[in-house]
Amino acid sequence: MQRSTTFNLIYAMLAIAGIFLLQDLWVRYQAVEPLAYSEFQRLLREKKVKEVVITAGEIRGELKEEKPGARYFRTTRVDAPLAEELEKHGVKFSGQVESRFFATLLSWVIPVLLFFGIWVLLMRRVSGRLGGGAGMMSIGKSKAKVYVETDTKVSFADVAGVEEAKGELRETVAFLKDPEEYGRLGARMPKGILLVGPPGTGKTLLARAVAGEAEVPFFSISGSDFVEMFVGVGAARVRDLFEQARQKAPAIIFIDELDAMGRARGSSPFAGGHDEKEQTLNQLLVEMDGFDPTSGIVLLAATNRPEVLDPALLRAGRFDRQVLVDRPDRRGRLAILEVHAKKVTLAEGVDLEQVAALTPGFTGADLANLVNEAALAATRRGAKAIALADFNAGVERIVAGLERKNRLLNPREREIVAHHEMGHALLAAAIAGSDPVHKVSIIPRGIGALGYTIQRPTEDRYLMTRGELENRMAVLMGGRAAEHVVFGHLSTGAADDLARITDIARSIVLRYGMEGALGHVAFETEQRSLLGPGGDSLRPRTYSESTAREIDCAVRSAVMTSFERAVSVLTENRAVLEESSRLLLEKETLDTADLEAIFKAVRPAPADFRPATPPCLEEHPHN
Repeated sequence: MQRSTTFNLIYAMLAIAGIFLLQDLWVRYQAVEPLAYSEFQRLLREKKVKEVVITAGEIRGELKEEKPGARYFRTTRVDAPLAEELEKHGVKFSGQVESRFFATLLSWVIPVLLFFGIWVLLMRRVSGRLGGGAGMMSIGKSKAKVYVETDTKVSFADVAGVEEAKGELRETVAFLKDPEEYGRLGARMPKGILLVGPPGTGKTLLARAVAGEAEVPFFSISGSDFVEMFVGVGAARVRDLFEQARQKAPAIIFIDELDAMGRARGSSPFAGGHDEKEQTLNQLLVEMDGFDPTSGIVLLAATNRPEVLDPALLRAGRFDRQVLVDRPDRRGRLAILEVHAKKVTLAEGVDLEQVAALTPGFTGADLANLVNEAALAATRRGAKAIALADFNAGVERIVAGLERKNRLLNPREREIVAHHEMGHALLAAAIAGSDPVHKVSIIPRGIGALGYTIQRPTEDRYLMTRGELENRMAVLMGGRAAEHVVFGHLSTGAADDLARITDIARSIVLRYGMEGALGHVAFETEQRSLLGPGGDSLRPRTYSESTAREIDCAVRSAVMTSFERAVSVLTENRAVLEESSRLLLEKETLDTADLEAIFKAVRPAPADFRPATPPCLEEHPHN
């Protein structure tokens, strides 16, 4: 205490001494009398000046005898010839030095400020591209958007078609609302819940609904936001994200597109072993091991590529639970349509169940887009409400693309396209078990489609036999077969059909083990994307050259069989094919009523078709 008092006294004494020093300097400055230069010259002639100090623009000095008011003086220099001339005429004169202080200061300050401003602008642009909202110094901060319950405004009532997933996540809500009651028997909440599903099924919406129901802070961030060009930034953001969540616990952390940062380590052999993504993933694994599940922090993540995730993420104790958010079934699609239909005006008599039946395979995002397209179609035709025909137009717009009536085909091309599309339709009508044809048109749509045939499944299918797959191949081959039967040549219009037929044939042989001569073996063992196309082009082949030849023969045989079957059916129904093609050329579009009248005359295809060409496997037996 005494030492502190001593220091305070020393500071006070130094301050007083400084004040006296400043006062003395000020008094000395005030004691200097400014003189006119002519007066200085007079005093100089009278020998009253004791000493002077000469600078470039000023003279300071001391008088021998103190004048009334001051002993020291200062005056501004004047050029000698001008001074002599003024003195000759008895003019009192003095000099004045223009102050260049501010000009000099600005000459230094303005370039510095300009340089600093350009630097700040560039840093803001760089930090903006890198995601740093507060500049370069905050690049290691988490960019998660934080929502409270009032911001989320989403509940389970806004999510439809994923009832099983909602049931799984209701446990999470119950735990966050009352962790003591939920854990009274010793149970603990899973540290991480991974939402897996195709794009557009509502994974992000479901996660926000969990936050809205639980009424807790919701940290939302994308996996790509962690990875930057600077090494270590991703790991720093992971640490900052979990630190923010701990401060606001109970809370939910949601990482969308987890595969952007959680890809399996070592999956890219050319990227090296110290990739920035791997450091970010390692930090995430450490954080998930470090936080206590009883603290009220729940980690949700979403991905549509679970097969590329690192196994360490999916082990017990990290993402303990995986919830599948799949494409909705018919009832789910109806529930989703009812949610979106509340935002639009429907005409009386519109049955959303019919719309749900028309949209197998549609995701929640597809159905939301369908409702919007139907509303736009109704608006374009000036209607006051949305009718079922508008939904049909919306389905065609989404599936086939935009109508391109300005693409004019010459008469020969229109005739080929008409026979091609009717070939598809007649094969679908002749083969039992095929999906019914809803509409046939020769109006070009989308990028490359010169016509289209729309089939509508009567029910959702999850399993298919080889016979059903072969029926689908024959229907797809119907267009090419029609061109062969009628014109005797082939065109490029069946390119997309051939690609789909070949893919089905290869799946029959390679994936499903349905080729008897090759045995019940799956030759395609890579784990494709669960929810879409994928596969590693560098995957090594696991079978011999002779087996590869047999596989190629089996695929070619299946494709050729579908072509011969389609030719056989259309040859039997050539009269119907010619007549229906002329009707299609005349009307350009045939709907369900027109097609029903045509299909009555179609002869059904035989169930036990045998190809005329012997199978390739019999021609080249395996050695």
